Amino acid sequence: MPHKYAQIAFTDSVRKVQVEQNSRSGYAKMDQGEDYNHLLSQYEADFISKRDSFYMASVSQTNWPYLQHRGGPKGFMRVIDESTLGFADFSGNKQYVSTGNFRTNDRVALFFMDYPNKRRLKLMGIIKLVPNNDWETLAKLEVEGYRANVERAFLIHVEAFDWNCPQHITPRFAEEDLDQLVAPLVAENEKLKQQVKGVQSFTQASTDLKETNAIGDGELSLVISGIRQLTPRVRAYEFRDLNGNDLPVIEAGSHLQIPVRLRNGKTVLRHYSICSNSKRRDIYEIAVLKDDNGQGGSRAVHETLQLGMQLNCRSAENYFPLHKDDRPAVMFAGGIGITPIKAMAQVLKCRGNNFTLHYAGRSFQEMAFRDHLVREFPQEIKLYEGQKDTLNVKKVMQSANKDCVFYVCGPASLIDAVIEAGEQLSIEAWRIHYERFTASLAEDAQSFSVQLAQSAKEVHVDKDTSLLDALLNDGIEQAYSCKTGNCKTCVVKVLEGEVEHHDNCLTEAEKTEQNLMCPCVSRAKSSNLILDI
Repeated sequence: MPHKYAQIAFTDSVRKVQVEQNSRSGYAKMDQGEDYNHLLSQYEADFISKRDSFYMASVSQTNWPYLQHRGGPKGFMRVIDESTLGFADFSGNKQYVSTGNFRTNDRVALFFMDYPNKRRLKLMGIIKLVPNNDWETLAKLEVEGYRANVERAFLIHVEAFDWNCPQHITPRFAEEDLDQLVAPLVAENEKLKQQVKGVQSFTQASTDLKETNAIGDGELSLVISGIRQLTPRVRAYEFRDLNGNDLPVIEAGSHLQIPVRLRNGKTVLRHYSICSNSKRRDIYEIAVLKDDNGQGGSRAVHETLQLGMQLNCRSAENYFPLHKDDRPAVMFAGGIGITPIKAMAQVLKCRGNNFTLHYAGRSFQEMAFRDHLVREFPQEIKLYEGQKDTLNVKKVMQSANKDCVFYVCGPASLIDAVIEAGEQLSIEAWRIHYERFTASLAEDAQSFSVQLAQSAKEVHVDKDTSLLDALLNDGIEQAYSCKTGNCKTCVVKVLEGEVEHHDNCLTEAEKTEQNLMCPCVSRAKSSNLILDI
């Protein structure tokens, strides 16, 4: 569908620049179909109603633009209907330049800023002065109880609007914003005082917590600086450098290896995708789904990680990289699988790539970042709630561009559906990228035996146990990291036997010519294997 803002802003010279900067393909979709983005939804109306100022540009008779900042009480810019805005100028606010400009050129451009949340709405319209005898309209634009009287009023017919990429908006906070931000810290301060039974400051209490609770032996020392409850079962954790330095540069799709202390006292590593914008250097953020039926890692994260705690993590790694050219992308996310996909979508959006994001979950309430994603990617995202909205993976992939790259993260059923659809549609395997959070065992998996050539030992692998876990349980020292077939850390050489490969990292040559396998996810097709261990 054509984007009304594109029709106005994307002149021939602008389009030429888009071509020169290899971003034209990302904007091309804005030129087709019925008009949109010229009628305000409730979302835009709510956003505008919370603003206490805006930037406005007019054009003079000399063709020079004139930019000014209009201010007033929160909500003084009124949404009259889906295509009309209105606002009052207050006594003492002459604004003769813009008012004079509007007499010869009624075009106007506005920016509405939300600095704390890094949001920006830009809007274009046709403006007119409200006649002094139009008491009904003037009354609508008055602000009851405000200290200044209305001096003049304007109506704006909305021609087009668009939401900007938030990448370079610096957060700024009003006094009431700071009060809200500080309130939980004050409460935490009181809690810490009680815990240490003293009158220590928040800084000293946080230091004590770090020294007491620091876990892990990785090279990246992080402190938990924020915790948010995203859904009833998903909690976000924000990490900063312990000494306040910039964090290492990462790419979208990267994950952190977090040391987690289980209920039995054992410390294990768990991999969690970094879901914050990969351009940020101040924080890493992960989101963790509490799985009471899992192996205990996510439950331990929810139960033990606290504000101020220090974690010595291993440096971020990326087994799920994003393509670097201007090819379009189709992205599938199921449940907590949205975490790496969110960061990838932010990169694609700012880069100008054409993409769509298909996000499925049990219910809207269970879908982490749902509201944020709808605001950030209003044209690109499609949501699927439970059984009400069925995601037809094959249909989506069939309608995609021929050079499209596919990404999927989520439950095994979704990943398998994308892989199967790709095979049915003859889509090259290298165009389909996926990341599993856990190794999946097929329902028809069979037990088998493994002989270890170097140690002359034999290990039995049950049908519901991975080969890697069987080796570790038998006391065999075997390196590993992701346990999901993504990293190659646990790769072993097969001397005899046929392998059923389920990894996402080995090349065909490594599998067939070098006889390598990933024991964390792959199994034996034959009754036994002989490994070079």
